[in-house]
Amino acid sequence: MKANSEYLQMPRHFWAYVRTISQGCGYTDRKTKKVKIPTIESIIKAFDDLGLDISEILHNGHLTDFGTQLLGYFEYRANVLNDYVKPRLMNKDQAQQVFEELYSELSPNCPLPMNKQKGEKKANAFFTCIINMLIEHEINGRICDYDPRKLTTVTNGGRPLRTLARRVDGAYPSVVNPTAIWEIKEYYYTTTFGSRVADGVYETLLDGMELSELHEHEGIKVHHYLMIDDYFTWWECGRSYLCRIIDMLHMGYADEVLFGYEVVERIPKIVNEWL
Repeated sequence: MKANSEYLQMPRHFWAYVRTISQGCGYTDRKTKKVKIPTIESIIKAFDDLGLDISEILHNGHLTDFGTQLLGYFEYRANVLNDYVKPRLMNKDQAQQVFEELYSELSPNCPLPMNKQKGEKKANAFFTCIINMLIEHEINGRICDYDPRKLTTVTNGGRPLRTLARRVDGAYPSVVNPTAIWEIKEYYYTTTFGSRVADGVYETLLDGMELSELHEHEGIKVHHYLMIDDYFTWWECGRSYLCRIIDMLHMGYADEVLFGYEVVERIPKIVNEWL
């Protein structure tokens, strides 16, 4: 999904409020397992507890325009996660079915990596393979690096201009002067939401900040995508991190985030924007 344009150009301090309120009021309702929409009463309490000035949100007992925008964003974030993202997240069996259908339909030649499991759990990395097959089909024989093992570098006159801090999971057409790069986070065999999963969110944030700086100061645009899946990991255990991902998307640090089956819906259109 792309960001909602209504919230894409918000001032940076808007996101300071979003994070502060999310921390103080909580991201999710544990009883309903849904993403929470903070009430103005809970926001007032959170600001009182932190000793913060609420006047930019509430003035003389009335919501300001800024406060109305904030509450509107929280409602949007909750609705898009509860109603759009949740039904698109797949479990292992669903991902395997999609993988097998695409494999039969597309007869791919792209890399189809295995997961890192052992024994009976050893199998293809279904989500990554789905992504690779869809991209290969759309680029129609063009070069693509499905498994970069080098840092992404943007050059000027053959000289390095920027080199990202981390390796990414895929780049088109290559990691040198790419049109697009992407990160893949599939966790079908994860039983808890550990620090490794959380770190993946912040790694993507770092990539996005570096690419944003590149665009701002050098005028060079590299498309940046995050693709994630596993219903249990992200929805049952990691709803608060889904909120952070939606925030990151609207801060402009990713061009799109694709959730589960959404890769099938969106990758053909996305790739054709690169060509």
